[in-house]
Amino acid sequence: MKNRLTLYILAGMVLGVAVGYVCHRTAVDAAAATTIAGYFSIGTDVFLRLVKMIIAPLVFATLVSGLAGMEGTSDVRRIGLRSIGWFVCASLMSLALGLVLANLLQPGAGLHMVPSNSDVATGLNTAGLNFKDFVTHAFPTSILDAMARNDILQILVFSVLFGVVLGAIKDDARVTPLVQAIDALVPAMLKLTDYVMRLAPIGVFGAIASAITLHGLDVLTTYGKLIGCFYLGLVCLWVVLIGVGYAFLGRPIWSLLQAIREPAMLAFSTASSEAAYPRLTEKLEEFGVDKKVVGFTLPLGYAFNLDGSMMYQAFAAIFIAQAFGIDMPLSQQILMLLVLMVSSKGMAGVARGSVVVVAAVAPMFHLPPSGVILILAIDQVLDMGRTATNVIGNSIATAVIAKWETRRLASDEVRHFGQMQGEVK
Repeated sequence: MKNRLTLYILAGMVLGVAVGYVCHRTAVDAAAATTIAGYFSIGTDVFLRLVKMIIAPLVFATLVSGLAGMEGTSDVRRIGLRSIGWFVCASLMSLALGLVLANLLQPGAGLHMVPSNSDVATGLNTAGLNFKDFVTHAFPTSILDAMARNDILQILVFSVLFGVVLGAIKDDARVTPLVQAIDALVPAMLKLTDYVMRLAPIGVFGAIASAITLHGLDVLTTYGKLIGCFYLGLVCLWVVLIGVGYAFLGRPIWSLLQAIREPAMLAFSTASSEAAYPRLTEKLEEFGVDKKVVGFTLPLGYAFNLDGSMMYQAFAAIFIAQAFGIDMPLSQQILMLLVLMVSSKGMAGVARGSVVVVAAVAPMFHLPPSGVILILAIDQVLDMGRTATNVIGNSIATAVIAKWETRRLASDEVRHFGQMQGEVK
């Protein structure tokens, strides 16, 4: 079933385009198309609800189980620092690449848009996107509320604290049953994940068919230049990410990419990182990544390491400047890159987070807020590519961190063996 699921997802995508196109052409009017699209979206809504249902307990169980098995807080601190270091470097690289390609390809040049005299409502909530609110928001007032909202960052913070505490007192006989129960919860959640993922082709078909029924194939052609330039940029980013991964992992990078092709395709077709998370966890563990590294680094990456989204933000901001004929010197572009770098770290729990970041940062650099409207129309198409890229970037990061941990353990064993030999002598 697992080997055929990727093929079924691909078939769902193709069938969704075909059926959606037929429905779009035969619909009497826009209202009829909306009604038909609503029926198609039932399958997608059910699938995504099931995925969201398992996200919180899966993150909690895998993370707490992994941390409880670590030897003290030094493991948590080391893996956490390495992960954050990797995420910062990857984010800067993605933003810089987006900036360079947007300047070279000029996707917005020649549009000659004129700023509106009045503010144009984008429908995006950017009020809460600031550093203070992001930091305070990371700490939950109630773990039940955080789980109910599937707030990955808050679940991560609670799970880290709870896992570290269990690891510190796991030798206490009273705590052992709790640790064993959480360890047993992991395979149960993974099995449930397997059942839910069997519905993925239906969810993918519904998502694609609904979008094409509403907008037709025009959504893929009207903004052809921007879409083409952005996806060319994503391919370049994939090459860079895979190249860096090869430098650390060697030939196994190809096996890793083959292992994650199914969750990456799922993320692409649904434009939802949440939809790919449960299967991605399974695939990384099947690939050989230590479950404690997967349980800690992957949810952390979902909050902080969004390579595709980083590139999109730089690309979108420069596109708006070009579309309205606004000249941005290199120094201002670099400053904007750094602002995007900081602002984007609070977007994990924000709906359409990447667009929200662009809308929030645009006024700081005298970019018309109405420019965001230009990209909102095709954001679904762009979101598909950047979401799949986020999955690839987080998979490579998790595998590299796991290899660093393996090397450390191996060197510790060699050192310990040498000490034992010295004591024997």
